[in-house]
Amino acid sequence: MSAPASSSSLPAATFARTVLGSGPGLALAHGAGSSAAGTYGPILDGLAARHTVVGVDYPGSGHTPRSAGPLSLDDLADQLVAAAVAEGLETFAVSGYSLGGPVAVRTAVRHPERVTALVLTATFAHHDQRLALALPIWRELAGSGDRDLLARFLTMMAVGADALEAMPAELLSQAVGFTAAGIAEGTPEHAELASRIDVRDDLARVAAPTLVISTTQDRFTSTRLHRALADGIPGARLAELRTGHLPMVERPAEWQALITDFLAEHGDR
Repeated sequence: MSAPASSSSLPAATFARTVLGSGPGLALAHGAGSSAAGTYGPILDGLAARHTVVGVDYPGSGHTPRSAGPLSLDDLADQLVAAAVAEGLETFAVSGYSLGGPVAVRTAVRHPERVTALVLTATFAHHDQRLALALPIWRELAGSGDRDLLARFLTMMAVGADALEAMPAELLSQAVGFTAAGIAEGTPEHAELASRIDVRDDLARVAAPTLVISTTQDRFTSTRLHRALADGIPGARLAELRTGHLPMVERPAEWQALITDFLAEHGDR
């Protein structure tokens, strides 16, 4: 469990960041092995049409230098807030995807006066047995330098059954190549952090209106984990999206609509 952090204790905003749009604030916490643009790219312009969007890149992602040591969930949360504040946002909603989900939860608990709403997609409060098995494989493959093998593993795990079976062989090969090219250097540290995450004690302390989006064909984070997350946060709403772990690839328009409709409903303040 993490204690609230005061505004005066915010660190300098040192992570690289993406900033787009205007309007109510929306901070983005991306997934492991990716970046803000890599996770939210297909819907960034849509989100920025209604919001001032600020997304940070974790160490080893985007233009943020790789960390020499293990990552801290509190540090990622505080850097997300520091970036939003540096861009002039006093309050903001937070969207967290996969590893970004616990980052978003921790942000809401450490900075409750700033977070107006949460949207948590394809994510978890604590790993189950499947995720506990998958994460060390992901980390070892990332550390091996064999990008093609890692990309094949990620494609198998992350793409939903409907989308995977609909892909012609040539398109599947292209998807593996695209995944290999986009793997962040800091993936081993991201996967290691994910294996240590446990924000279950934080959930009851989340005061912001929350939407949990369950990706129902997800092999990384199961619907059981999504439901447990929603059950643990007071008043949280659960919505389902028929995709694997990659809603930004499989159903980006539907994913964007779930986010923006929920934020509009809760005032976009």
